[in-house]
Amino acid sequence: MKTLQFTIPVAHDRTVIVQEDCMPHFYPYLHRHHEAQLMWIIEGKGTLIADNSMHPFQENDIFLLGANQSHVFKSNAEYFDETRPKQVRSISVFFDPNGKLASLFNLPELYMLQSFVKDYEGGFKVPNTYFKEVSRRVLRLKDASQMDQLMHFFYLLRTLCQISKQGNALSGGKNSLISENEGIRIGSIYNYIAQNFTKAITLEEVADQANLTPQAFCRYFKKHTGNTFVAFLNEMRVHEACKKLTHHKCESISGVAYNCGFNSITNFNRVFKSVIGNSPKEYMVNFQRNIQ
Repeated sequence: MKTLQFTIPVAHDRTVIVQEDCMPHFYPYLHRHHEAQLMWIIEGKGTLIADNSMHPFQENDIFLLGANQSHVFKSNAEYFDETRPKQVRSISVFFDPNGKLASLFNLPELYMLQSFVKDYEGGFKVPNTYFKEVSRRVLRLKDASQMDQLMHFFYLLRTLCQISKQGNALSGGKNSLISENEGIRIGSIYNYIAQNFTKAITLEEVADQANLTPQAFCRYFKKHTGNTFVAFLNEMRVHEACKKLTHHKCESISGVAYNCGFNSITNFNRVFKSVIGNSPKEYMVNFQRNIQ
């Protein structure tokens, strides 16, 4: 099993950690950490899984993830192709609202920021219209030092607070309350599905990852994610299909369907429309219309 809890390297002279990453692909396993995380995708594409919800990401997307929120930025398949090396880049801001910052958040002048952090423990995506404003704040924070860095952090947090009502929530944040052992088990399930969803996955196979019988697994998965296993698997496959359908070298719709794990075009069309609201063909037409 893959351990879910993740430890962020701590700088003892810093309350807020700014980390810039450049690598072939993002960390591929569902994980969580005590710190909340603001992540700016500078380069890279894929799907963010936050708790039990999925969101596509691309360059210049910015996400806020709550403290202890389960998540993984799953890079697209092409980032794992060693014959055609690619890279991803990001800047992350980590802060623990229950650590050294807790006493500052308790100040009456910062009550609004404390409420914001609690209200959005399930995370949210920064609206594209505010990208320049938020990214500018992140760069100022990154380049600052000592006390200036902390002051820029609060300016950044105030900006996020002001625009939060217009952002898209990532999840309800309920899964952050699960125990460590449950987190490890759910992480193992999610990771197995993420690595195998393009193939046929039986209920027995995924239940085995959780050391449960198929019947017990169905109850367990529904309880802890709010989704049935089949619904979650189908949603992951459809999100992958969306990315393939809008790729500039898109294969046929039937090819996309089979390469994303569907065993029939009829089933693919039905599931795709139930998740997205349009047929695959309509989705492609709308995408082309929007980028022209």
